Amino acid sequence: MDPNPQKATHQQTRDYNQRLVLQTIFDRGEISRADVARVTGLTRTTVSQAVGMLLDQRLVREIGQGASTGGKTPILLNVPQNARNLIGVDLGSDAFSGAIVDLRGHVRHRLSLPLEGRQGQDALELAYELIDALQARVTSPLLGVGVGVPGVINPTKGSSIHWAVNLSWLDLPLRDLLQKRYQVPVYVANDSQVAALAESFFGEQRYRNLIVIKVGRGVGAGIVIDGQLWKGDNFGAGEIGHVRVLENGPRCNCGNYGCLEALVSTGAITARARAAARTVRKTRLRVPGKTLAAMTFDDVVKANAENDPTARAVVLETGKYLGIATANLVGALNIAHIFIGDQGARFGPTLLDEVRATVRQCAFNTLTENTVIELSAIGDDSVILGASALLLNYELGINALR
Repeated sequence: MDPNPQKATHQQTRDYNQRLVLQTIFDRGEISRADVARVTGLTRTTVSQAVGMLLDQRLVREIGQGASTGGKTPILLNVPQNARNLIGVDLGSDAFSGAIVDLRGHVRHRLSLPLEGRQGQDALELAYELIDALQARVTSPLLGVGVGVPGVINPTKGSSIHWAVNLSWLDLPLRDLLQKRYQVPVYVANDSQVAALAESFFGEQRYRNLIVIKVGRGVGAGIVIDGQLWKGDNFGAGEIGHVRVLENGPRCNCGNYGCLEALVSTGAITARARAAARTVRKTRLRVPGKTLAAMTFDDVVKANAENDPTARAVVLETGKYLGIATANLVGALNIAHIFIGDQGARFGPTLLDEVRATVRQCAFNTLTENTVIELSAIGDDSVILGASALLLNYELGINALR
């Protein structure tokens, strides 16, 4: 027991109560002050004071009268979805993308800027250009900027990026740089981890335990355990992209060989598809008017959707490698709900069925019997929405993980 316990200050208690009231109104959609008091256990006076402050901040509004139960007709409250704008940013793909998002996760304006191989300071300048353009389109008070970025993020050092391999960012104090430039709250987290936030908060169903495997320019896993985002002792939990799954495999950007990312990232898939197309005369991977060197990941997705055997073979191989990594997660964590997200989800059942089959072959069958592996339904905006959820959580107390 702490020998010098510190009592919460009046301001801390008031802030806590205000956040609890806001969370309750947000969750219920429409609710009266009296019902907020019943749900939260707070006194009616405390609720009225908190609601008054929220009304002054335009985070809550009165929307009309509810049904009377015999006494005074209650006034209903709700949280307007456009009370604040949030900027969510995804710096983990072949293009830097971002969006203006409302409080319910609806995208109001979206923007994407091609990365085109930029690294270091050039990549940082592109991030500034993206956020500058989004900030100019804000139509409501800006709550802040949430950023999903590849690599290991150290929150004890101002959310500095310890090492983002694909962007050549080493010990970059991204949060401090953005807060100084934009003068609003900024939160930075690993892109796979915020994708897990998005699945938990905006997904079709809430799970207290889940894993999202993000397959894009980079590869990683976001892990939620008992309603909490699991970051690990050194904040790198889920960095499965840089775990070897193929002995003597291709060289990875991290310097090692046979890493999962070197086999199943969008760039790796495209490279294998080009190599396969060179040996096959009739394949939909050979796009008229385009050289094999100009083949894109979109071409591979399209060819697979058209049942091209060469593309399908590449996707099945990808599913096998991804399944090996997923089997290790099943064995280590025994989490029942696993989602494949980002660009990998675009291969649909072809990839998913192979991942499932490989997991059944490689993991303990007692565990796999109750493991559900699905494609994420959130789509390309998972990192943007997850980064927005960071703002809801830290700035308003609206918890994305419950």
